[in-house]
Amino acid sequence: MHSNKAFSATFLVMAVLFTVCLITSNLFATKIFTVAGNIALPGAVIIFPISYILNDCFTEVWGFRKACLVIWLAFAMNFLVVVLGQIVVWLPSAPFWDGGPHFDYMFKMAPRVAFASMLAFLAGSTLNSLVLSKMKVASEGRNFGWRAIVSSVLGELMDSMIFMPLAFIGTPVAVLGKMMLFQVSFKVLYEIVILPVTSAVCKKVKASEGIDAYDKGISYNPFKITSNQ
Repeated sequence: MHSNKAFSATFLVMAVLFTVCLITSNLFATKIFTVAGNIALPGAVIIFPISYILNDCFTEVWGFRKACLVIWLAFAMNFLVVVLGQIVVWLPSAPFWDGGPHFDYMFKMAPRVAFASMLAFLAGSTLNSLVLSKMKVASEGRNFGWRAIVSSVLGELMDSMIFMPLAFIGTPVAVLGKMMLFQVSFKVLYEIVILPVTSAVCKKVKASEGIDAYDKGISYNPFKITSNQ
């Protein structure tokens, strides 16, 4: 089924949630916690996988083109927060305010790290959506769970392979590899655990929206987000 509706309240709410997840994940990344005593992970891992789950829903329900629209929107809003945060960091602190170092620690992101984060998000999210879309067409809409896991694994790998080397230049390859393995494994496990919820949400949204997009005959150019071909 297809609908000519460009947007709906459900689509807009999910797009806002997707954007919020991306922006807050960058803030949460400043907190490092440990699991099992010696496995260090950034706080972003508890929320960033939600963006991939939402990405799966956008692609499954509305199709690759609408998913790319939301990805670019989230990218633009994240860029705006990074720029505005840096401007506020540059403002001189009031003499009586002692929170300067803490605020700067949260919002003063090195240009290299900011670039790595945004590039990794674009590449990983787009690949996730592309793989899910192509697998849906090939499987005629069957096996959503399998498609969601495979696309997320590839997307998370792409994200980590771009972000880690750029953000942590000079770190030994073995250490980077270990960090990537732990992050990707944690995120994918997160999605597997919550997969029943993702599947239920997609099914409910398809029914309420009257949409179940199949991306047959479209261009997978991620920069073409407005045309139908």
